[in-house]
Order: sequence, then structure tokens, then C-alpha cells
Amino acid sequence: MRFGTVTLVGRPNVGKSTLLNAALGENLAIVSSVPQTTRDTLLGVVQRPAAQIAFIDTPGLHRPRSELGRRMNAAALDALRSAELVVFMTDVAAPGARPGPGAAAANTAEATGPDATRAERSPYQTADRALIALLPKAVHALLVINKVDRLKDKSKLLGTIDGYSSLYPFEAIVPASMRSPDDVERVLTVIEQALPEGAPAYDAETLTNRPVTFFIQEYIREQVLRQTTLEVPHAVAVGIDRIEHGPKLTRIAATLHVEKPGQRKILVGHAGAVIREIGTAARHRIEALIERRAHLELFVRVTPRWRNAPRQLAELGYTPPDDPKLTRVLADAPARRTPKRTSRRGKT
Repeated sequence: MRFGTVTLVGRPNVGKSTLLNAALGENLAIVSSVPQTTRDTLLGVVQRPAAQIAFIDTPGLHRPRSELGRRMNAAALDALRSAELVVFMTDVAAPGARPGPGAAAANTAEATGPDATRAERSPYQTADRALIALLPKAVHALLVINKVDRLKDKSKLLGTIDGYSSLYPFEAIVPASMRSPDDVERVLTVIEQALPEGAPAYDAETLTNRPVTFFIQEYIREQVLRQTTLEVPHAVAVGIDRIEHGPKLTRIAATLHVEKPGQRKILVGHAGAVIREIGTAARHRIEALIERRAHLELFVRVTPRWRNAPRQLAELGYTPPDDPKLTRVLADAPARRTPKRTSRRGKT
């Protein structure tokens, strides 16, 4: 029997949560097309005939713009410390996301000059290179290159694999598509073979260690991600006000926090149409989770700058890391510049 804790790390939206859900056979983690969907680490225990794999899904590592982003990064970096195995995930879906054979040279100043290859200057490959540099030197790591189904010319994978091989001594590199059950099984087999022998640490019935309230919050936020656009998804947090279990019905009241009145208007929608759609879809997910009928009340509240308010973040469940240094490992993204307004007044 094999057992190990496997931490999934990588940029936002490369398929970490999709891999976790596919491995579990359950839609445990919320997924969407919005980057930084995952905000917390999430344990998912996969039972296999010859192994138990304790996956830890993590927020996508990125250059943060807020205290929330810094805490998300810290949670992902902290999860690396307890892992027997790290699965670093990337993808080939975006143009220029592939590091070519000269990627190792991109660690030098010369690689940023005019003679650098297009792949070496890619913001995706640059981000991966910076994140791979954060991996502990002694850690056992695999690389999963996701979304290869979107790559028309599969021969380009050879350059991709060579490029990433030059960045870190991965024990295995697995091109795959998380849409393919066969590819998911292949990834799980490689992970299983890389784990040490040992007794399972969790009961056979254990799926996760998160409480039901966590998933209620997440399933509500998932519908916000799916039914709103622009800046709204990133500006929304969900707080549970109360849960009352009756003989036939569970009543849940939750507050959706946004930062601006305009965001509240979008979230509520005309005559409350959007918030009703969010509530209905979330209720179905929650009922499947708790296996009984539920009544869900949603309120929308403007809480200015909650993403940068430590007290608000703690109340919403985004706790600071035990090691404050982890919040400073990745540099903040540059501040967005407000375009200057030009006067249309004519000269006099």
C-alpha cells in the first residue's frame, strides 16, 4: 500500500481543481473560467486499490493586488511544506505558453534582451519559471502539462517538455488533458508510483476535512463566478449568517459582500433577477451536498475594500498564514494606472 500527501500548485486556471474533481469522481472543488477561482486549500482524499492519495488543491500562484491575494499565495506556499509529492501544473492553451529548449537561459539577464526567443519572453512561461524556482530543492515533483487537446501541432510538445526539463529535475513530465478520463487515470498512475509505501492516514470513507459551511459558501460563490462578469467575481466574498436545521427543511441565510455599489447593482440584477438565479442554482448544489431540502436567503452588502481589511478577511475565513514571510514571497502586481482625462474644451 502507498500513501502520500500530494500538493497541486501552479498558475491560476491551469486545471488543478479539475484534476482533483476528476480524481475524486466528485465535483468537490468549484471550477469556473475565471482566474483565481480557488481561494483556499482543499483536501481531497482519493482511494485507489493500492494507494491512498491525499490531494491538497491550492489557489493559483500569482502576483497579488490585495491582501486577499497575498493570503491566497501564502496558503499555497504553506501547503508545499507538508507534501511528500508536488504536482506542478501548467498548460499549453495560451499562445506563447511553451518554453522552448533555450528556456534555461531565460534565467539570465541576457534572455530578456532583444535576442531572447518569443517563448522565453512569454508572460506565461516567465510566470512558470518564477513559480518553479519557489519549489523546495529537496521536494519530489512531477509536471503535468494540461490542455494538450487544444494544441493542434502535437510535435511542439517536445520543445515544451525539453524546456521545462531544463528548469527543474522533475521525476516525470506528463502531457495530458483533464477532459480525458484516460489521461486523468494516467496521471494518477504516475502519482501513485511516485508515492512512498505506507499505511493510509485517513478512513476509507473520508473525502475531505472541510466542514459543510465551507462548501455552502463555495457553492454560492461558484454561481456568482458563473453568472457575473467583469470585476464582480473577484470582488465577492460569501459569509454564512445562520443555518437552521428543521425537521423537513434546512434554512440558510448568507451575505454576499462586494466592494462598490455598482457591483451590488450588477449582482442583484433588474428586479432581483440575477441574485435569484444565483440562489436557485446554489440551492440545488447545496441540497445535493446535505441530502435534504434547503431554503436559501441571499443578501448583498457593500463592504468597501474588504479584500484589504485584515479583520474582514479573518471574519470571512481568510486567515493569515502562521509564517508572515509567505505573504511577501511573490511581489505585488504593479498598481493599475488610471487614464488621464483629456479636456475637449477648445483653446481660447
